[in-house]
Amino acid sequence: MHVITTSPDHVITTPNAVMTGLAAPSRGSCELSTWHVAMNAGATGPEHSIDREQVWTVVAGTLEVTSAGRTEKITAGRTLLLPPDVQRRIHAPEAAEAYVAMRADALVTVPGEPEPRVLPWAR
Repeated sequence: MHVITTSPDHVITTPNAVMTGLAAPSRGSCELSTWHVAMNAGATGPEHSIDREQVWTVVAGTLEVTSAGRTEKITAGRTLLLPPDVQRRIHAPEAAEAYVAMRADALVTVPGEPEPRVLPWAR
């Protein structure tokens, strides 16, 4: 058993959200990564794909997720499953929070960037 205590070292602020890393290999997890996402009202992440399945559970507010040509509103208390290798964009029409889980070895691809990259809060 391993208990993880969040510290300021586990918090990464991007132009779109604040990610607080929870479980990750750097904090004792072998396979999985989890983190908390907080997005301000009006924030929109870049279009991207991830090579692993992701599970998003919205715990506050609403997220609008566009993927495979369709947009879904995910409200607090609902969980979204995003398949691997599918373009997606996440928008917060109002302040929102979610918990995300995926395999820790995932890579993200952003159109226009030359190489896939890791999600630092997931490692």
